[in-house]
Amino acid sequence: MIEDRTRITGALSRLRAQIELLTPAQQRAAAYTLEHPGEVIYQTVTELAEASGTGVATVMRLCRDLGFAGFQEFKLALAADLASVQGPVDAPSGTPESLIAHAVRTCSRVLEDTSKVLDPRELERALNALAGAPCILLTGQGASGVTALDFAYKLLRLGLNAAALTDPHLASMRAAVLPPGSVAVGITRSGSTVDTVHVLRQARERGAFVVAITHRARSPVTEYAGCTLHTASPEDPLGGGAVASKVGQLLVLEALYTGLHARIPGAQEAVRATASAVVDKSY
Repeated sequence: MIEDRTRITGALSRLRAQIELLTPAQQRAAAYTLEHPGEVIYQTVTELAEASGTGVATVMRLCRDLGFAGFQEFKLALAADLASVQGPVDAPSGTPESLIAHAVRTCSRVLEDTSKVLDPRELERALNALAGAPCILLTGQGASGVTALDFAYKLLRLGLNAAALTDPHLASMRAAVLPPGSVAVGITRSGSTVDTVHVLRQARERGAFVVAITHRARSPVTEYAGCTLHTASPEDPLGGGAVASKVGQLLVLEALYTGLHARIPGAQEAVRATASAVVDKSY
């Protein structure tokens, strides 16, 4: 019988019940989590290991010893625990007016915060690489994959040879045969999406310049990045695909698009040509 993993909960209760049975290193990770659960749900496994003075392997063993398949499943259970105790934070009242105001506040805050963490020097490095690339591969999974598709569309409007592949097998195959001077752009809010990290590693080994767009400064994806463009989009494991994450990513991509439009010769002509190519598709 296949086990239903969607019902696994009780991260906090399991930690409290089993902490005395854990190894000393696991106890440090467990104690930190019990003291800072609201922070842990936003952390990567690397960040939790560093914050608790342990190692990534220790954190992974702790999650498995508690009965979870891995760190992400543990965080899902932890987020569910906190949600049941705290309830929704900064929730609108439910009226149309409050819903609109809440959405505006959320998006405005993310845009402002992203503008503070986005390094202009890293943005310039990404622009230089993209402007001269013979081929651009964009990849991402889930909601980040949708963002990658949107950016590929915008780059195509500029006349660039860009394609977004959200199927991890196809993306890996494309990364393995990228021509010299290519750029691979990986979009992952957590910075820990296995498939995205794998594709960027292959692109890096192929000699491509790698651009990572992520919220997490300390995450696996940054190990293979030639430059990293940060977004400010905190998201708990139960809020996957939240509009706040999307808005932060789109701000970074809009800055890249605007910069490329200004520096690529013939960009304006390409925009006109691509617009003309579909002009008869509208009434």
